[in-house]
Amino acid sequence: MAIFTGAGVAIVTPFNENMEVNYDKLGELLDYQIENGTDSIIICGTTGEASTLTHEEHLECIRYTVDKVNKRIPVIAGTGSNSTDTAIYLSKEAEKYGADGLLLVTPYYNKATQKGLTEHFTDIAGEVDIPIILYNVPSRTGCNLLPKTVAGLVKDVDNIVGIKEASGSISQVAGLMQLTQGDIDLYSGNDDQIVPLLSLGGIGVISVLSNIAPKATHDIVLNYLNGNVKLSCRQQLEYLPLIDALFCEVNPIPVKKAMNLMGFNVGGLRKPLTDMEPENTEKLVKEIKARGLNLI
Repeated sequence: MAIFTGAGVAIVTPFNENMEVNYDKLGELLDYQIENGTDSIIICGTTGEASTLTHEEHLECIRYTVDKVNKRIPVIAGTGSNSTDTAIYLSKEAEKYGADGLLLVTPYYNKATQKGLTEHFTDIAGEVDIPIILYNVPSRTGCNLLPKTVAGLVKDVDNIVGIKEASGSISQVAGLMQLTQGDIDLYSGNDDQIVPLLSLGGIGVISVLSNIAPKATHDIVLNYLNGNVKLSCRQQLEYLPLIDALFCEVNPIPVKKAMNLMGFNVGGLRKPLTDMEPENTEKLVKEIKARGLNLI
């Protein structure tokens, strides 16, 4: 059984003025997402600035989220690392806290071979019992998790059950689904490719867009899975300009800007991320308004 079907939000990590994690605000965001139809919370992913959190902050964000959500919807903890030992440590702790699943990004910077990736994920999976979603995002990691490697992992490791695919290559995803005979939970890792990946057998998206438009993102998936493909496609295309604006600078710079403009008050970004350029902010504001979303 899949950890979730539908739209999971890759939730931002809000900060106070002193750049400490704002847990009260995080709690508000979690309630907002659940109230607006989000199907799963993904905490401490790329959008959550996990790479600039200390291990203590990282684990406290997971613990807090699991407790606050309180089984209302599944919580998936981002616990990947470029160090296998670190990923094992974070994953075991997340399981202790009660996370429903793990999201494991491919090791970044090291650029492991396919053999290395197989051993990395197999070793982590062997230390936990909860289900694992692999995360393939070669544009960030410099490492592409190939379909043959994924197919072997899904076949040989019981608790590796899914993949967040953000390679951007529809051909690669098609090859993956052919090799696995669809026996994998496929999630789009790109908001502009939700419908294309659903058409190849996907069951949802792990979304940045959901931070500011949770119901719309949920509905794109739900309508497709309910057989209303034309409506789903129309909604996907309707939101494409906003999605483009949310990725005109590196994520999560634009989405945090959008949330602050919309009154969510999620704070700033930890360096080396910096505030959005004015000309890009203008584009973002235009697309937020065009979708009928509220600005303060």
